[in-house]
Amino acid sequence: MSRLLDIDRVRELFDLEGSYLAASGGSYQDDPNPAWHALRSEAAIHPGTVHELSGLSTPASFHGLPEPDRQHFSAFTFAACDAVYRDPETFASSPDGADIMGGEAAITNSMLSMGGVQHRRYRSLVQTSFTPAKAEWWIRNWIEETVDLLIDSFASDGRAELNVDFCAAIPVLTITGSFGFPVEQALDVRQALHTPLELIEMLMPIVAARREQPQDDLISMLVEAEITDEAGATQRLSDPEIYSFALLLLAAGSGTTWKQMGIILNILLSRPELLDAVCNDRSLIKPVIDEAVRWLPTDPMFSRWVMKDVELFGTQIPAGSVLHLCLGAANRDPERWERPDEFDITRPPKPTLAFGGGPHICLGMHVARAELTVGLNALLDRLPNLRLDPDQPASRFVGFYERGSTALPVRFG
Repeated sequence: MSRLLDIDRVRELFDLEGSYLAASGGSYQDDPNPAWHALRSEAAIHPGTVHELSGLSTPASFHGLPEPDRQHFSAFTFAACDAVYRDPETFASSPDGADIMGGEAAITNSMLSMGGVQHRRYRSLVQTSFTPAKAEWWIRNWIEETVDLLIDSFASDGRAELNVDFCAAIPVLTITGSFGFPVEQALDVRQALHTPLELIEMLMPIVAARREQPQDDLISMLVEAEITDEAGATQRLSDPEIYSFALLLLAAGSGTTWKQMGIILNILLSRPELLDAVCNDRSLIKPVIDEAVRWLPTDPMFSRWVMKDVELFGTQIPAGSVLHLCLGAANRDPERWERPDEFDITRPPKPTLAFGGGPHICLGMHVARAELTVGLNALLDRLPNLRLDPDQPASRFVGFYERGSTALPVRFG
């Protein structure tokens, strides 16, 4: 069967070690956890950025970086990172603590950079589409069909490369489909995330069409959404507001889940006994996902801007500083988990910080879990005797501020 997507182009756009991750440490191939353990044992918070403190000088651009005119601090314990997420007034998600959305459409001019009441208002417009109860809507409309068609394209080959050919394709097709883009435009959308004006031009006819005739998709929900201002008056979102939402959701929805699914498959394929156990008991998929996002979250660092002078876990942090939250280190804090470096799906369940925390906790985490669950189940259902290809190089975990797996070549049948 023909491929849904141009695989060569997919590999170019989703190359973990290539140019799209170069600024965030995509070429990093070591395990950062030993350095993070040492830092966490010394103090909850250190002056400096996570990569500098870890002995890495490469990353130049990421959330909260480089900001050369600000002081930088990094938190490494679960308690410190959790406390920051719980205090959004002191630790804001944007440099100026912005809570007004307006002007030109941009990811940075969206609810990502809002705080307080304004953030709650705008987030509430889309929150209902991303609840656990809504996961079946995503599965029925986009995820299930996407997964089946992707597997159809290589099921008869006896071998495949799952990380890009499968994992990367699922979320990009899911989120672009929910915005009304046809399959043949999915990779154009992904590429245009680097040129927002081009993507807005692609969105314009879809927004106009949905204003005329709404459908059962995410873009129609944004078109029909109404927001209430302080005076109690309601109005629909403007086109720039819709575009800002779209840029944020398309970027987040197409760029994270694929790396986490690759990590999970790497773990399972490297542990045949665990893969067999999951294949025979699908109820284990949930604890596998829960443990994987704790053990190796694909986005192990986020940043917050400090709005006022504060003392945090014994460290004085002045207003105007950037505080980086090393979630990868927090999720392996021995004060919270026994044997934190072990991958153990029998752990008693505890919340982690893999999806962030506080009012900005990942909006799409339940959609991500649905994509992971449906994808893993389908692979185990349709690819018997799934195993790593012994004739291909072993997969590795790479990246620093964005972690993931290199190619996952497999055989089956």
